[in-house]
Amino acid sequence: MSLSTARRAVGTLAIAAAVFLAGCQSDVMKGYIGQPLESVIIDYGPPTSVIELGRGQRAYQWSKISTNAVAGSTSGEYRDTRRGTRYEETTTPGYVEEQECFYTFYATRSEGRWYITNFRKPKLECE
Repeated sequence: MSLSTARRAVGTLAIAAAVFLAGCQSDVMKGYIGQPLESVIIDYGPPTSVIELGRGQRAYQWSKISTNAVAGSTSGEYRDTRRGTRYEETTTPGYVEEQECFYTFYATRSEGRWYITNFRKPKLECE
């Protein structure tokens, strides 16, 4: 396999992976369309907010906060100076990364119950 063919194959694989990952959460949310609101509440708990849209429509929103600890690193190198060889060290501190994702379902009232009619696609990082 030539280098250009290998690069194209890797590029195609990366695009396919991005498309696959981009649909994950949206596919789950799509499965609730037509279901009563209670189906979502049973799986994810009560919504964090409810927005009245008028004409028997509401938006129900769930919030999820994810945290990720990113480790710090230390690297170094020996350098020759006028005073001899010295080891110089560089330290990068670790940190905690936090991301908040919102998942919104739209619902319509019918026969005294709320039914999921649509959803807002989450931002890419939340898929």
